[in-house]
Amino acid sequence: MELTLTAAERLFQTEVRALLKAELTPEIIARENNTTTSLGNNEAAMAWQAILHKRGWAGVAWPSEFGGPGWTSNQRYIFNTECEKFGAPSLIPLGLKMLAPVIFKYGTKAQQDYYLPKMLSADHYWCQGYSEPGSGSDLASLKTRAERDGDHYVVNGTKMWTTHAQYATHIFCLVRTNSQVKPQAGISFLLIDMATPGVTFKPIYTLAGDHEVNQVFFDNVQVPVANLIGPENEGWNVAKYLLEFERGGSAVATGLRVEMATLELLLRDLPGEHGLKKRAAETDIELLAMAQMETTLQAKVAAGKNPGAASSLMKIKASALKQAISALKMQAIANYSLPHNNRLMLADLPTVGRPSDQTITAGYLNERASSIFGGAREVQKNIIAKSVLGL
Repeated sequence: MELTLTAAERLFQTEVRALLKAELTPEIIARENNTTTSLGNNEAAMAWQAILHKRGWAGVAWPSEFGGPGWTSNQRYIFNTECEKFGAPSLIPLGLKMLAPVIFKYGTKAQQDYYLPKMLSADHYWCQGYSEPGSGSDLASLKTRAERDGDHYVVNGTKMWTTHAQYATHIFCLVRTNSQVKPQAGISFLLIDMATPGVTFKPIYTLAGDHEVNQVFFDNVQVPVANLIGPENEGWNVAKYLLEFERGGSAVATGLRVEMATLELLLRDLPGEHGLKKRAAETDIELLAMAQMETTLQAKVAAGKNPGAASSLMKIKASALKQAISALKMQAIANYSLPHNNRLMLADLPTVGRPSDQTITAGYLNERASSIFGGAREVQKNIIAKSVLGL
């Protein structure tokens, strides 16, 4: 089953392809191809966002009233699919995809007017302050507190696994504003300028050697009450709304198809009956099934229906396939997977093997986390159990 496009949508597809051919430079593609982190290369993403911003396309899913292109769900799907095919960087989602819809729905007019244009232009770069030491999947147990003092909150605590805090100008945080009620009822959603005195971060290096995540500390940080999103103590509802956008996605199958093509190149010189080729073929069949699921889901969204638990099914399947493909790549390069070339590159030392294979080990290591971030696999299974199976 293919997604049926109207004549207008095919014209739009042609327009997207023309932009990609004209504006997506080899330098941007090369930077993106040489990264192994979950959000891709920051410099490449910023360069691509600047190009799209000039066109009015940076807010891919934004309605026109807030400065976005006002695309339909099919247009967004077409755009994302073509970008994956051309090797364009993914736009950093923390502000554009995750926080922006929250400000659309819960933000005041003043907050919308101030934050949204700066998000599109990348004058503001956002990171997410949700997880804490001991408060990951059990997010309601978070301890970072914000105590009201006149027209400010005083924030103390720490956030963990904060992606791209080293680049961020701002962080959106869940903080505890009431400890006398059940955990979910005492949480608020707060926007914090990273330049505020008392905000510091410490890098956390992954197994791949990448600096993608951090621990952020708040030591008597004064935050204006005007930076509160939604009512005080109702941040849990805001947080749940944001997670719909963190876990959702489109054109995932196209991106995985690109990864499969890379794997097939690695396997092309092996004999036809080789076990790796058989396993790659089985993985490819699973990918085709997921692509069908994605097309069906997109048709449902285009018809104005809620995807429901299907987004959790997609999350589980996509992370499993990413891990399977990365493992097959490791086995395909055999002995050359042993040197950790990403660490050698980061240390500016000579690497081993073909340049095209240098990020495979790091990619494999980083993909181990794909079944945890954005909602752990076990959490997604619980959602499916309740929503689909009625357990």
